[in-house]
Amino acid sequence: MGLAAFAPRETITALARAFGGAILFGLPLLMTMEMWSLGGYIERPRLVGMVLVNIPLLVALSHYIGFEPTARIRDDVADAFVAYAVAFVASAVVLALFGEIDPAMSLDEITGKLVVQAVPGSMGAALAAKELGGDDDDDEHAVEQDPTYPADLFYMVAGALFMAFNMAPTEEMILIAFQMSRGQPLVLALISLGLMHVFVYAVEFRGQHSRPPGMSLAAAFLRYTVVGYALVLLVSVYVLWTFGRLDGVSIPAATSIVVVLSFPGAIGAAAARLIL
Repeated sequence: MGLAAFAPRETITALARAFGGAILFGLPLLMTMEMWSLGGYIERPRLVGMVLVNIPLLVALSHYIGFEPTARIRDDVADAFVAYAVAFVASAVVLALFGEIDPAMSLDEITGKLVVQAVPGSMGAALAAKELGGDDDDDEHAVEQDPTYPADLFYMVAGALFMAFNMAPTEEMILIAFQMSRGQPLVLALISLGLMHVFVYAVEFRGQHSRPPGMSLAAAFLRYTVVGYALVLLVSVYVLWTFGRLDGVSIPAATSIVVVLSFPGAIGAAAARLIL
């Protein structure tokens, strides 16, 4: 059942959690200067594309760990739109308090700011039932069983997207990439791969995974870590392109920027497998 089927009190509680999750997950970007201006100049087709990518992501989050167990895809879709709407409102409230949106601004500028800011917030809203819920029963559909391979890949994409979205707008990603020597991006990529694998399988964090029965260490590394890192790279390329960070940049320089952003993306991907 989706959010729309809740009793009134449960609906209010779920929406309050979602609002809190949206602020908690979105606050770093709500207080980032680059994000304030980004919504005003980002190309509108890329802005629309951002929303079109975010909605399926929210649908999947709702399916795995959303407001309430769902049996039908339309409930997941409804919950996804609710999460985005809650994040949109939460972003508007916070930015208005900060004086970053006001009636003197054009509707296009305000909309652009809120659409961008609502993306990480919507992920927080969708995750709020699991991470902020006070009743263990709320988490039952986040299932205490080993996730499927597609679910693991999805969790890595979600974690990488959240981290990349937080880091990509900052100038530091570009600065770090241009400060690196010729061989350092390769070293950073190898370290990112190693950390992804170690975080999930070796250092005994809560939620640490065991290798599937009968699967060798090398096979697990290739099937999960290498594939996961490839997805992190794709997420980083997508986010950087959306924000215009790769426009007019040479291929070697773009590669370095992608590898730099993929470092926090890889950490986010590994953390998502542990947490979700």
